[in-house]
Amino acid sequence: MRGATVIPILPDTRLEPPAPKTTVTAEEARKMLSRNDSPDIPFDVAVNPYRGCEHGCVYCYARPTHSYLGMSPGLDFETRLVAKANAVEALRAELARPGYKPSPINIGSATDAYQPIERDWRLTRGMLELMLETRHPVTIVTKNALVARDLDLLAALAEQNLVVVYISITTLDAGMARTLEPRAAAPWRRLEAVRSLTDAGLPVGVLVAPVIPFINDESMEHILQESKAAGAHYASYTVLRLPWEVKTLFEDWLNAHYPDRAQRVLHRIEDLRNGRRNDPNFGSRMRGTGIWADLLRQRFAVATRKLGLNRHRLALDCDRFQPPVMAGGTPSLFAAGFAAGSGSASSGASSLGARSSGATPSTDFLSPVGAQASSGVPHSGGLPAVSGAYRRGERQLRALAAGQLSLFD
Repeated sequence: MRGATVIPILPDTRLEPPAPKTTVTAEEARKMLSRNDSPDIPFDVAVNPYRGCEHGCVYCYARPTHSYLGMSPGLDFETRLVAKANAVEALRAELARPGYKPSPINIGSATDAYQPIERDWRLTRGMLELMLETRHPVTIVTKNALVARDLDLLAALAEQNLVVVYISITTLDAGMARTLEPRAAAPWRRLEAVRSLTDAGLPVGVLVAPVIPFINDESMEHILQESKAAGAHYASYTVLRLPWEVKTLFEDWLNAHYPDRAQRVLHRIEDLRNGRRNDPNFGSRMRGTGIWADLLRQRFAVATRKLGLNRHRLALDCDRFQPPVMAGGTPSLFAAGFAAGSGSASSGASSLGARSSGATPSTDFLSPVGAQASSGVPHSGGLPAVSGAYRRGERQLRALAAGQLSLFD
């Protein structure tokens, strides 16, 4: 129309808030081995080279451990990480103690040992080199395809029946994975890691974990089928657990991404947990109770039987162990390889001096990835940085921070 006012459409120039930077603080650990006697955990010794996890999985049971450090189980857990820079040296000292009796060590029972910062810190690789040097059995659980980087060490361990690797696959839906576990490897990359590891002769298992009602539970058989096709030998599963602050974080995520079914999901979780959102009891906390838990067990049993998974039980060899040589002793055959492979991690450890692990960490490093590690949980106004919430006992928190939690959560 002649004379009409033309209103131009201009691009939106408003800036989004800057993404929070991921920082890594170096600390010196007094010891690395943590022990547990929980009857529903398939290992009794574990090591964790990192505190916090950049994967940002909204369901992660280890989130409350950051409250023990005086940080938030929410965004702080994903972006304010701690690396035990002397992890390899501390572990070596413990393995060299007189009277030490080897038992399979699980790497990454609390937080993922192959999270993105491992690319540069290489603490997990350093510990695997130590395991190979000492002929020590080891188990690994991860949801990151970075594990295939260490195929040379893992294959050498497998030749001596000293290793088993479990890959956690929660969903095959890439879109769901991006919101549920935003910084973990894509599902197809995890399947490729299963294939690479099995092709190299490693025993590999898959964890369908956690199973979330009305979110990913219908995918259990499909995940197992694709995992078997990729070469997996073993499989297991657990049902979602919501301890402490994880409950609030998960509920916020659920309302943000699946508002149409949020109440159905929460009610089904209560059905699995005797009317509660979380069940901490041994024997029922991993797979739930009641009719729906029984149905999941039946589905899993039928699927694994048809696919030929879990046909035999793997027992790693504990009889090959050779105590490591400490400083001042006879040089190890692997010493040169370790020095070359440890990179910045070993140099970082030496620069820390003689501080104890109880001291406040003092060196911050920007993560090389430099990207936001967000679980997708809306942080408007912020979930409070809860420290010591619900008056948790120090003994409970120490056990939690030490990794005395189920690797199948």
